[in-house]
Amino acid sequence: MNLPTFLRSSGHVLGTGILAAVLSLAWAAPAAAQEAAPAAAAPDAASDAPAIPNSKCLSCHDDDTLLDEKDKPVTPVHEAEFLASKHRKVACVTCHTGAVGVRHPRQVKDLGKVSVAACVECHEEEIAVFQQSAHATEGHLDEDAANCGKCHGNVHTLPRRPGLEAPLSPVNQMYTCGQCHGDMMEGYLHSSHAKARLAKGLNNSPACTDCHGGHDILPAKNPESRTSPQKSPEMCGSCHEFVLGHWKNESAHGALWKEGKETALCVDCHDAHDVVDPKEQAAREMMVAECGHCHEEQSETFRDNFHGKATLIGHERSATCADCHTPHQNLPASDPRSSIHPDNLGKMCGSCHEGEITPAFLTYDPHNNPTDPNDNVYVYWVFVFMVILLLGVFGFFGVHDLLWLQRAIVGKIRGEFKAPHHSDGPHVRRFTGGQMAVHVTIILSFLLLAATGLPLKFPETEWSKPIVDLLGGAAMAGWLHRFAGAVTFGYFAVHILMVLWGMLVRKEKGYLWGPRSMVPNLKDAQDFIGNIKYFLYLGPKPQLDRWAYWEKFDYLAVFWGVAIIGFSGLMLWFPNFFTQWLPGWTLNAAYVVHSDEALLATGFIFLFHFFHTHLRPDAFPMDPVIFTGCMPLEKFKEDRPLEYERAVKEGRLESMLVPPPDKGALIRAYVFGLTAYITGLVLAVFIFIGLISWLT
Repeated sequence: MNLPTFLRSSGHVLGTGILAAVLSLAWAAPAAAQEAAPAAAAPDAASDAPAIPNSKCLSCHDDDTLLDEKDKPVTPVHEAEFLASKHRKVACVTCHTGAVGVRHPRQVKDLGKVSVAACVECHEEEIAVFQQSAHATEGHLDEDAANCGKCHGNVHTLPRRPGLEAPLSPVNQMYTCGQCHGDMMEGYLHSSHAKARLAKGLNNSPACTDCHGGHDILPAKNPESRTSPQKSPEMCGSCHEFVLGHWKNESAHGALWKEGKETALCVDCHDAHDVVDPKEQAAREMMVAECGHCHEEQSETFRDNFHGKATLIGHERSATCADCHTPHQNLPASDPRSSIHPDNLGKMCGSCHEGEITPAFLTYDPHNNPTDPNDNVYVYWVFVFMVILLLGVFGFFGVHDLLWLQRAIVGKIRGEFKAPHHSDGPHVRRFTGGQMAVHVTIILSFLLLAATGLPLKFPETEWSKPIVDLLGGAAMAGWLHRFAGAVTFGYFAVHILMVLWGMLVRKEKGYLWGPRSMVPNLKDAQDFIGNIKYFLYLGPKPQLDRWAYWEKFDYLAVFWGVAIIGFSGLMLWFPNFFTQWLPGWTLNAAYVVHSDEALLATGFIFLFHFFHTHLRPDAFPMDPVIFTGCMPLEKFKEDRPLEYERAVKEGRLESMLVPPPDKGALIRAYVFGLTAYITGLVLAVFIFIGLISWLT
């Protein structure tokens, strides 16, 4: 049940208050002596006796079964409750004047209505103030707007000394005011103010009337209103006096306010009703948007850099606007008192970054816009290079693989691919145990890098935060990302050592040139041209050797990626170390390189590499050779005819043959392989969603 529904169904108490209308504040009516039996009054007061004594009214209205002229239930007025109320000495007919001189109750309608004059007689000052308020000027006293009875409750049961049960007690104000302002109360109930009062029992936490006033509530646009831009800071400062002093005297916002100019006020940054603890992560995440209402350009550049993105995925230690500029003492960098003044930057940055802060590190720009050459031309050209690289690689392989896909589909239909990916016959060894172990390590570390890095690349998407939470939060995701990065350096070093061991210790040939080399050569160019002709039905499928040109590209891309992504990642991981001899803008450039190169790597692996190895029609659903280390002899002849012919000619084929992998090995290969590449494809979908969100 929402708040307005709850209030409407909260019983007949408020309904009786509306019936009594503006009677609720009456303390001492002129007929104060008319409480019990009129016969008990003094003889000289007989002329002041009410025309109808209260006892006569209560003799009927103290009945729960009483019906009105339409045979609908009438809210009863129980004598015991009325005699205990604040209005116990007020005669019924003092307010219900329509009941005097008529046959009561069925000959006259609306006898229960009370005129405004009845309350004014005793509460003239309060009514005069109320009639100038927002409640009176935006509605009518006798209609469904705020009125005495609606706010103060049932006048027949109004307690003599109102406590927490009173409708306008600090606790019940949220329900009473919520009759009309349910949306505001929804926000207030989640606020720090409400939690302090309801959960912590702090009686000095503000309620509605503390901020808006009582009878004299005015619209916020009225300069005299407590919540107007002219007065709201002082209103908030009545509780937050220390903060107000700093804001008024030591901030750019406060200086503008004192000059009568438009600026950010308390309610602009903290919200008017849903005030949350600024130390809560939710408030820190909203801060960028709040500040962005005025500082739009700075907000956009902050969100596009590391601090902003880390904040959006929930990193508690990542700096937000207030961490660098301070929340209530924000001053321009030219002011010596400012936290971002050159003399104070070291202390400010050092509050998060441990170790000695180098002068070059302090020149890092947290608001850098790499797309603007006027911001930093070096970072701009790095950005341009990365964009060209991204578009070039994705464009080239996008066209290449689409052509390949359609040709492979046709070939599958025609039955051109005859050899299976596994059989009971002899197999040919393709990879050693060490090579398979390195590849599995690459898969696991790469997926971990992607899962922990892509949410930071696209922090505003709906999928980024759930992934981070699944990994244990932003801090844990950051630790896992660095761990996977260290593993990447590890397997890269192991592979280099394996190559050097083969070249220098075992004296093996062909690492740098020849059919077994991963270095591109003329044959690769010929195979590429031949494949394009094959895709376009202009020639036969080229005869491949040990490595195809796309496999060499995949392999060399790892060298490029580890070098570029790895070095830029180290710069961001240890900024103080690298800025001992590098300028601060290189950190901005490193962020662009690391972010865009990671996007290139993940997109290429999850789309093109997966297609080259597993998703093309002649290999679908998966080619298990990298996980079993071998492939059927028939498949070897079909896919690598030149290598097969050379092995036969050199007499090495027999030494290359191995038994087929057992069923358990195949199951493990398919379970691990399918899990890995399905995970990658899901992440690829997330990349597309992120790119579309970024473009729109």
